[in-house]
Amino acid sequence: MRKTVIFLRIFLMTLQAAITEGNVLAMELNSPEFKNNEYIPKKFTYRGGNINPALAIDGIPAEAKSIAVIFDDPDAPGGDWVHWVVFDIPPAPKIEENSVPGKQGVNDFGRIGYDGPCPPYGIHHYVFKIYALDTKLDLKEGVNKAGLEEAMDGHILAKAELIGLCKK
Repeated sequence: MRKTVIFLRIFLMTLQAAITEGNVLAMELNSPEFKNNEYIPKKFTYRGGNINPALAIDGIPAEAKSIAVIFDDPDAPGGDWVHWVVFDIPPAPKIEENSVPGKQGVNDFGRIGYDGPCPPYGIHHYVFKIYALDTKLDLKEGVNKAGLEEAMDGHILAKAELIGLCKK
């Protein structure tokens, strides 16, 4: 009987963890500048104007206290290359072009702020990942992607992705 009770407790704890993890809602992320899986215009690239594109966010949960964005290139030669880390963005349906919507982290160029796509060869997929959070993170500017992801753990209410392409 005792083994059954222990098993049921472990089972229920595992089930609760799985349900909690599965409660992340989906938002929709778009840009007026390009569609999902289409080319990012040159003005938003490192070799162009090197400014962030406008982003439109639909479905932000009412209980969201902040938004975070990670923009990276999973096709980079050395693995994932981070182009932008920004957080503590007030929940709003739009991030303006060429803006600093919140606190910024350090990217893999070693700089704080946005650095646009700059593939060394071929076609690369660049991913804007946006997260609605149940808290303001209050991290210091200059945090890296790993630090932001660690701080977001357990606070993500909803998320979305937008993929843009770029070639040399």
